[in-house]
Amino acid sequence: MENRCRLLLEVATAVCEALGSDRVSVRISPVNEFNDMRDSDPQTTFNHIAATLSPLNLTYLHVVEVNMAGESSAECDMRQIRDRFAGPYIANGGYDKARANEAIADGRADAVSFGVPFIANPDLVARFHLDAPINGADPDTFYGGDEKGYTDYPFLDEAE
Repeated sequence: MENRCRLLLEVATAVCEALGSDRVSVRISPVNEFNDMRDSDPQTTFNHIAATLSPLNLTYLHVVEVNMAGESSAECDMRQIRDRFAGPYIANGGYDKARANEAIADGRADAVSFGVPFIANPDLVARFHLDAPINGADPDTFYGGDEKGYTDYPFLDEAE
């Protein structure tokens, strides 16, 4: 396991030494497969990574808890990863306001980040504050070559 995680841990350690751990964070994606790349035992691998990163006193560990399709996996219990990292844990992937608040309230996360919802809702914070409707994102425009799907979603006051 040490060899499988060596590059990440050596780089994180070197960057912490150079910049200070208060300026370093790590993002991991335990269940995100891409093409034919996947971890044969993500629970063991990412439990080890979290436990080994913990003593570095990183600013936070940012964990993408879903795969590219936005689905979680029974192969990996994110709570185990969270429990092995002593610093702030930021969860990401498939969260809405209610689930995010629940994850923070029960200690599964210290914070939750939002990616796709921000693409479709440039005013996401205001929408959450007002419990306003959320625009759905159009995945067909992701990774495109122009502004479509990135700068043309309406703000709340434009949608009324």
